[in-house]
Amino acid sequence: MSKLILTRHGQSTWNAENRFTGWVDVDLSKKGVEEAEKSGELIKKLNIKIDISYTSFLKRAIKTLTTILKINNLELKFNTAWQLNERHYGSLTGLNKEETKKRIGEEQFKKYRRSWNIPPPPMPKDSEYLSNFSPLNGSIPIGMTPFTESLKNTYERVIPFYDKEIKKNLFENKIILVSAHGNSLRALCKFLFQISDEKINELEIPTGNPLVIEFEKNLEVKKYSYLDEKRAKNIIFNQ
Repeated sequence: MSKLILTRHGQSTWNAENRFTGWVDVDLSKKGVEEAEKSGELIKKLNIKIDISYTSFLKRAIKTLTTILKINNLELKFNTAWQLNERHYGSLTGLNKEETKKRIGEEQFKKYRRSWNIPPPPMPKDSEYLSNFSPLNGSIPIGMTPFTESLKNTYERVIPFYDKEIKKNLFENKIILVSAHGNSLRALCKFLFQISDEKINELEIPTGNPLVIEFEKNLEVKKYSYLDEKRAKNIIFNQ
């Protein structure tokens, strides 16, 4: 039976500082390293063999993945994909979330952070953070590097990648591990669990807590569970 294990990276340094991160390539915090290690231990208890793994181009997701693979004694070549990157937060990148909420108001803040199709204003072309994307540029088709994204924009790159790369391996009953980000995983869960545009704002993906999804032969979700039940979040909502 095919399984898909989704893991949001461990806490990053900017998560700890409560800043909008997006495509900025920050590292794991000390707590994030511990969360990645715990994710690896939780997966190890399943006593399963991971066949294929995917991650984004951002080091916080890559380090989470390599930590998990090491703990599970897997010398597995992993696949990187820019399509699994975090949502691009545009001009909000680098800003403190609480300070931003006070400045623009809670209603607008919620729209930018949690709505389905409202992106923040684009990142200025002279932003200090643009140079941080240089390792990514060679892998992204010309003209496709975003300057801001909504969750809908993120969905529109994540799901075609899932359809092209991941789905075929699930049909072959592979066990697949994906280490990615809060919003790229929210986009994927929206698709897999058929969460409505109106309800997707309620979905939260916890850091460092693997979500194991088992599928029927037609790739409909059969069952799912977070491995750390104490930190589990609801997935299915009334549609």
